[in-house]
Parts: sequence; C-alpha cells; structure tokens
Amino acid sequence: MTRRIWAFVALAAVLSLLFIRLGFWQLARHAERRAFNAERARPLAEPQVAFERMDARTPYRRVHLTGTPDYEHEIALSGRSRNGSPGVHVLTPFRREGSDTAVLVVRGWVYAPDAATADLPRFRETVNRASGYTDTIASGPSALDTTRPGVTRRLTRGSVAALVPYPVHPVMIVMQDSAGPAAPARLPLPQLTDGAHLGYAIQWFAFALTAIAGAAVVSHRARRARNAGVTAA
Repeated sequence: MTRRIWAFVALAAVLSLLFIRLGFWQLARHAERRAFNAERARPLAEPQVAFERMDARTPYRRVHLTGTPDYEHEIALSGRSRNGSPGVHVLTPFRREGSDTAVLVVRGWVYAPDAATADLPRFRETVNRASGYTDTIASGPSALDTTRPGVTRRLTRGSVAALVPYPVHPVMIVMQDSAGPAAPARLPLPQLTDGAHLGYAIQWFAFALTAIAGAAVVSHRARRARNAGVTAA
C-alpha cells in the first residue's frame, strides 16, 4: 500500500477509537440519567406528608399544606405553553398560621395571548389547602418583566423577593388537586425521560463502524490493485 493509503487507514483507526470512546461515554451518561431519574421518582411514590414534615433537600416530595392564599401578591411566570397555546403559570403565596414565611404554590397554567398578560383574578379559587409535589425555587437575581406588574420571565428567589413583601420558603408546591371550571389547568407530574444519550451512543458506534469499514474497503482495493499490477508484470 502507498504511504497515502497507510495514512488514511491510520486516520480511520484513530477516528474509530475516538468514536467508540464517545459511544461508551454516552452509554455511561445514559446510565447516570436513569439512576438520577430513579432517585427523583422515588419520592413521588412515597405517601403524602405535611409540608412542615418534608425534607427540603428532597425534590418531588408529595406534600399537603394548609394556609390562606394571598391573591394580592400572585406571580405570573411568563412564556409558558400548553398544547401549543401561549400562557403563564400562576403562582400564589399561601400564608400559614403561626409562621411568617409563606409557601409559593404553583396553581397551574392559564391562557395569555402574549404569553405574559392574563386576567389572574378570574382564576381565583376558594381553597385553604394545597397538595402536590415539591420543587425548589432557583437562586438568582430578579428577572421581572418591567413592563408588566407581577410578571417574571424566570422564577428566581430574587424575583419572588421583589414581588412578595414577606419571607417565602425556598421550596414551592406544584399543585395537583383537582381543578374546578374556573381554576388554572394543573401542571402534569415531572417528565423523567432518559434523554437522547442512547441514541447518541448508537450514532457514535455507527460512525466507528463506518470508519472501520471505509478503511477496510480502501485497503482491500489497494491490495487488489497491487496484485493486479504484479500479475500484469
């Protein structure tokens, strides 16, 4: 084989090893993702507990809370879609008896033509109890929509502190109670998918196979051409 053929085969071998390494890396990521999802899903299968008894370090814990909703300080989280329609998530602080720290309750989704402006008073509910699963309010600065009162583009502790004039617990509740005709559409349970790591792994292995096959074909053709030249001579 010529020096050029050897160089091509060597490059194909190096690339195939790299692609195989990337494939196994994606398989490892896939296993990590499945383990992470199993850890997240476990609290959802446990019995519901009072919010005050939950472990704040465990997300997706099923809890129930008794309190008074403060509709005057509701928050609209903009840019939320549902079945292709624009809207907002409605977040209501619940004041608890005997505590100066409220709990933010995500009551659900409502339609908003511009994905920011909604008639929130229309969706007020006569409730003093909320049950659902917990999630954490992300730390970070305020991300308020300065053109619309009570609207934030991202739910952060900075945004909550700017909109609610009293302490709010860093863990919120995503409400799962049945919704009446005037209530926001409840949000579904979190989707814990395996992601695309397995598909990426298959792609990398396919690339490695292609590189190996390409090198084999080129080598075979080079040998045939050399043998044909020797025979002709």
